[in-house]
Amino acid sequence: MAAPLPLPKTPVTLASLVFDVVIIGAGAAGLFCAGQAGQRGLKALLIDHADKVAEKIRISGGGRCNFTNRDLDPAAPHKHFVGQNPQFCRSALSRYTPADFIALVQKHGIAFHEKHKGQLFADRSAEDIIAMLLAECAAGGVTHWQPCRVKNIAFLASGAYPESASSYQIDTDRGTVQARSVVIATGGLSIPKIGATDFGYRLAQQFNIPLVERRPGLVPLTFDGAGWAPYAQLAGLALPVQISTGAKRSRMAFDEDLLFTHRGLSGPAVLQISSYWQEGTPLAINLAPTVDLPAALAQAKARSRKLIANELATLVPSRLADTWAQREADWQRPINEATDKALARLAEQLARWELTPTGTEGYKKAEVTLGGIDTRALSQQTMECKTQPGLYFIGEVVDVTGWLGGYNFQWAWASAHACAQALPA
Repeated sequence: MAAPLPLPKTPVTLASLVFDVVIIGAGAAGLFCAGQAGQRGLKALLIDHADKVAEKIRISGGGRCNFTNRDLDPAAPHKHFVGQNPQFCRSALSRYTPADFIALVQKHGIAFHEKHKGQLFADRSAEDIIAMLLAECAAGGVTHWQPCRVKNIAFLASGAYPESASSYQIDTDRGTVQARSVVIATGGLSIPKIGATDFGYRLAQQFNIPLVERRPGLVPLTFDGAGWAPYAQLAGLALPVQISTGAKRSRMAFDEDLLFTHRGLSGPAVLQISSYWQEGTPLAINLAPTVDLPAALAQAKARSRKLIANELATLVPSRLADTWAQREADWQRPINEATDKALARLAEQLARWELTPTGTEGYKKAEVTLGGIDTRALSQQTMECKTQPGLYFIGEVVDVTGWLGGYNFQWAWASAHACAQALPA
């Protein structure tokens, strides 16, 4: 096999080493920001350390990229976003909406469909969305260095721009560049195997920008081995449920599909609730949300001599019915022999299965990172740091996390757009 060709060397001239903006991170937010900035006439450099561009887009939505959600309400971001201040994202989301991104997708001739609950997917492949973003960068004349590692970023009180008071010096594998503005679009800690790092958080610390504690979000939940043993045999079983956590005003609930795993619970229902779940607090799961269980079991008792598990299997998946009936001796008999109390208890426990996770599957299985750059440190109009001129943070690295279903991509597009429009020429 022939050796790979060496990467082309950028001509070393002062002009080539000075950019209007350097964007670090070639994921959804970084690619979109670079393209938008370039098309405004800015000289933009996009840098990423990974071998492949936009790997998270590539694997998202089962390889079809759930690129936005029609149901997003920019006027009420708290409905679909979490963080210390969900209202922070209102400005960006209202100026670049799902309709705006849909128009771009249509302009590039990409066919798409709605799956459910406003979720939009590319018909063919996530590769179409990546190709579109790269085409937008090409249209803006963006310089793209990848793979390329950023070694150091220094703030210069006076720099390459005589008319400006400051600029940044960025040391990379491919040389040193200067720019008036630096945009950090390096994402979070989720899915390290495709290149996630803590670069953005380390840079924030370098410039004394406050951080909100990070933890895995949209992540499967796990339970201790002994406690989970009766349910491990249900691995692979999926069913629609209602899942909730929290009490009173802090209660959050979702109607979605649940998936049993060897170690715990996953599926859309659990990924959604994981962003609201607090360590040590229980979940409540209704395993038959569309069934009036007390009435159905009472009717079965009046007409049937079958085992409780067999009757239960007409209301919930049979594997679940068998496992559930094993929990109590009172449920391991013909339904006509069961006491009303035993059946009432069965109905109640199926409708409100309470269990407390012991943890999560961590960043390796998390789709996003909760927490990040404290939004109080950023302008909601421009995404620029209030205390560090010319430094911007966009996308997942910021303490804004959307629901499953295209909301995080829309935040990437909207925050990138807000930033790109605000960058000084």
